[in-house]
Amino acid sequence: MYAIIATGGKQYRVKEGEKLRVEKLSAEVGDKIELDQVLLVGEGEDVKIGAPYLKGAKVTAIVAANGRGDKVKIIKFRRRKHHRKQMGHRQSYTEIEITGIKA
Repeated sequence: MYAIIATGGKQYRVKEGEKLRVEKLSAEVGDKIELDQVLLVGEGEDVKIGAPYLKGAKVTAIVAANGRGDKVKIIKFRRRKHHRKQMGHRQSYTEIEITGIKA
């Protein structure tokens, strides 16, 4: 069985036992969380689609880790103008492990 969930402004296709990196959630490592914004639940030809979310559907997960991704460098450069600007960014994430899908 799989589900499509929405969290952090993005949508993810998840299965039970899968590890997933999502936008940072306010939860500590080892906490159990419930994601209730379920858009679709399916298994084979039996698919339930929400409008926009399925009522009563939940995906449970355990927080495996909190961290920050790789650094992305941003460089702005204007040739012949003696102008150069350099910045960096590291996005925070939460790694979750899907433990159950309830339709």
